[in-house]
Amino acid sequence: MEDSMKSMKDPARNPRRERLALLVRTAVSDVLGIEPEDVDDTTSLLNDYHIDSLELMEVGARLEKALATKIAVSDLTSARTVGEAIDLLGARLAPAA
Repeated sequence: MEDSMKSMKDPARNPRRERLALLVRTAVSDVLGIEPEDVDDTTSLLNDYHIDSLELMEVGARLEKALATKIAVSDLTSARTVGEAIDLLGARLAPAA
């Protein structure tokens, strides 16, 4: 039980978060024309890659299609790093407790 609690808190040990992270990294890399390995939790799309609003909307559209859910524009713009975006999406997609 304690080990399962650790995996929920430690992003590196949470398989659900890792699947979502791969999806986000792939969408970002496809839109920006970079390798998924170049995108990690600390990546700032604005500061590191100077992403513009159209590119950000394209990332959002790809994620909406892949996740079969609507993503608010404010969710796309509020995350400062890719890791924050992954965590925000994970929280939005989590089943209500």
